[in-house]
Amino acid sequence: MDGARITRLRWRLHGAWMWPAFVLLTLLDGAIVHWLPIAGDSQSVIGGWLIGLFLSLVAIVLGAPTLGYLLRRLRRDMPAVVARDYAGTTAIILVTAGLLAAGLAHRPTVAADRRALQDAVARAQAYIGANAPAQFRVDLQRATAFELQPPMIYRVCVPNDRGTRTYCVIVHRDRPFVRSVSFSGYEPNSVLSEGTG
Repeated sequence: MDGARITRLRWRLHGAWMWPAFVLLTLLDGAIVHWLPIAGDSQSVIGGWLIGLFLSLVAIVLGAPTLGYLLRRLRRDMPAVVARDYAGTTAIILVTAGLLAAGLAHRPTVAADRRALQDAVARAQAYIGANAPAQFRVDLQRATAFELQPPMIYRVCVPNDRGTRTYCVIVHRDRPFVRSVSFSGYEPNSVLSEGTG
């Protein structure tokens, strides 16, 4: 083997990181977006993986040629294919770092939404426990909530002792506690949520 081939092989071995990094980091992206959603309160691992996959492919297509060109200007001895590989790997790492940063930035919003939901359910349980017919006061812990206008307006329902009917209330968290809950009928939240799908 001549010196030029050995040099090319050495660069090839140094520059073969983009696709292994792509596979590993898109899987990591799925876990990051699942545990630290970038929007809403939750995201599936598959959904997070698809987001990471799409963003990583866009980063490779748009970022690798430009970053590779800049890298070659700094290191003229580096082959173009290796520079693009390094640039693509860097772009994928930046996508993962961006998803992590976005998830961490969104985390306080998720926590606030969960506290708002817990507050709405607690208000509903207090109202139902004091005002609903006895058959609905048996198991207040089985309350289900539907977000009408989060984080302020929720509809909370509690089933009766036989599970055949529900008693529902509307909770307005922006109102004083004693005036924040009102009766909303017997139709379960499952029926209401079907109409929004």
